Amino acid sequence: MSQASQAAPIPLKNRIAVFGALIGAFMAVLNIQVVNTSLPDIQGGIGAGLDNGGWISTSYLVGEIIVIPLSGWLSNVFSLRRYLIINTALFLFFSVACGLATNFTEMVVLRALQGFAGGVLIPLALLCVIILLPERARPIGFSAFALTATFAPAIGPTIGGAITDLYGWRYIFFLNLVPGAVMLTALFWALAPAPMRLGEFWRGDWFGVLTMAVGLGTLQVVLEEGNKDDWFGSPFITKLSIISAVALTLFLIQEFRPGNKAPLVNLRLFARRNFGVVSISNGLLGFTLYSAVYLIPLYLAEAHGYSARQAGMVMLWIGLPQLAIIPFMPLLMRRIDPRYLLGFGFGLFAVSLFMNMNLGPNDSGPQMLIPNLIRAVGQACVFPPITMIATAGIAQQDSGSASVLFNMLRNLGGAIGIATVQTFVTNRAQFHSSIINASVSLLNQATRTRLADLQAYFEAHGMTSAQGARAQAIQALGRLVNLQASYLAYGDAFAMLGAAMTAACLSTLFLARLKGPGAPGGH
Repeated sequence: MSQASQAAPIPLKNRIAVFGALIGAFMAVLNIQVVNTSLPDIQGGIGAGLDNGGWISTSYLVGEIIVIPLSGWLSNVFSLRRYLIINTALFLFFSVACGLATNFTEMVVLRALQGFAGGVLIPLALLCVIILLPERARPIGFSAFALTATFAPAIGPTIGGAITDLYGWRYIFFLNLVPGAVMLTALFWALAPAPMRLGEFWRGDWFGVLTMAVGLGTLQVVLEEGNKDDWFGSPFITKLSIISAVALTLFLIQEFRPGNKAPLVNLRLFARRNFGVVSISNGLLGFTLYSAVYLIPLYLAEAHGYSARQAGMVMLWIGLPQLAIIPFMPLLMRRIDPRYLLGFGFGLFAVSLFMNMNLGPNDSGPQMLIPNLIRAVGQACVFPPITMIATAGIAQQDSGSASVLFNMLRNLGGAIGIATVQTFVTNRAQFHSSIINASVSLLNQATRTRLADLQAYFEAHGMTSAQGARAQAIQALGRLVNLQASYLAYGDAFAMLGAAMTAACLSTLFLARLKGPGAPGGH
């Protein structure tokens, strides 16, 4: 690209179009966390059982994970403007429909359709940054895109809890209408019309579409429902796992088949050194980011009795500092090698997680403030550089594939991460409980003393029967053992996530230096 074209002012319509697309990505990511926070209220409002309520979230994620890999191809077929505007309108329509749902079946179907429309908004926002901004301005676009991926999950619990408490759960779906109206207006005015290419639709990689949809859809269900259903102890989960493995294997064979002239996504991009390396670290980032967003509120609720709103206020300190830091990232990326910024961000993220590995009865929200602030700085230093490195040097015809693969891997990493920590915490709690119970014996003087103290306490507070007070004391001691095992299990989970971020930090050593106008010192 010539210096003249690099120095030319960016058209106002391009700026407005990118702004509108980024609003869509922010809404799509925010919607997941807002709904998850309010899930108990939604379940009660539509009469869903405790075991079935998870499908309200799972159905959205299934729709999202299926459509993300399709977005690059379909935006090329129907034109970026037409495809993005239609899916924005559908996302808003299904958001309102979810808010008006009256039963469990309606909600699950509507959430799946909302996810199918909302999943389009995430990769196409990044695609707009790549194709509508010159290289010199992309660091600014990548920094704005970072807010959709990091700020939205952090403030989601706060917004969801506040709206549900003040107005009721239905308004968390109506919330999308205001930013959605701004987004539609911006896209209608700013995105240039382009003709459809319906011939490419009929010549599409339909076998790839089918195997990808079945493989990723069933995999998402396995990851979301596996822990609840005891994984491979459930015939349902086992069958879905087999179907997913077969379908995804066939998908890979189809995409790499020499005779496939129009693959659904260009998987050969992984052969590019930087794209391949950051794809791995991006998967680890999704694994850790979404696991931590899931883990912190759960720990605060189970170990310290926090409400969703109180947990949201703790999470807010991961999000708010990023608003102050991320605007400076474009300047830093022009002066400092993005690889160094990325490694630094991963390192801070890892440190913040390791700081939470020794949890105890005195470690609640206030004690998480410093780790959360460190994590906020780390996340702000990760997302703009990782996006810049992943997309650097990608030809425009491959930009759609690069965007969908980049976003799909982060989302898939998040699904795997949440499923992993759910099972990990359960198993580690059982492990620690068995070790503690071995030490809590009536042959132990400390145990007998503690039981006697507890029995005396219950007798002094209304228990007239010594036998009843003794039974209450034994139950209370059991709860204390379980609570201590829970502290240790959550600490182990944070340590595991810290190890994942350490691995991501080490992966940056294998990245090649960026070249061209977007690189530090290259303009």
